[in-house]
Amino acid sequence: MTIFSKIAAGEIPSYKCAESEQFYAFLDINPLVKGHTLVIPKREVDYFFDLSDEEIAQMQVFAKHVAMAIKQAIPCRKVGEAVLGLEVPHAHIHLVPMQSEGDLSFQKKKLTLPPEEMQAIADSILAAFSKL
Repeated sequence: MTIFSKIAAGEIPSYKCAESEQFYAFLDINPLVKGHTLVIPKREVDYFFDLSDEEIAQMQVFAKHVAMAIKQAIPCRKVGEAVLGLEVPHAHIHLVPMQSEGDLSFQKKKLTLPPEEMQAIADSILAAFSKL
């Protein structure tokens, strides 16, 4: 069981931003910028493109709604999307609030935010998601 599966199952705490029957979204604990969110399928699959066509389509629609909530909660020009998947063997999408394209650079130093701020960010995204 991957760390992401344990997060989705509630076995490891996370800063939940959104959830459906099939997908779970939570803040990245080493964010590129405030509001950097991960979207995962609850079904454990290592490689994003090993998901079925239907699962990818549903995950993208879920991610779109999470991105809309992020944009409402975090001041940004757009929300960028990246699919990398080398660090954790569980398919996931990164959603990153952007002021510039440099905000989506995974080469830059990651932020360390206090738990209270992380929780406040997650709560604001979850509240916006709940209204969609």
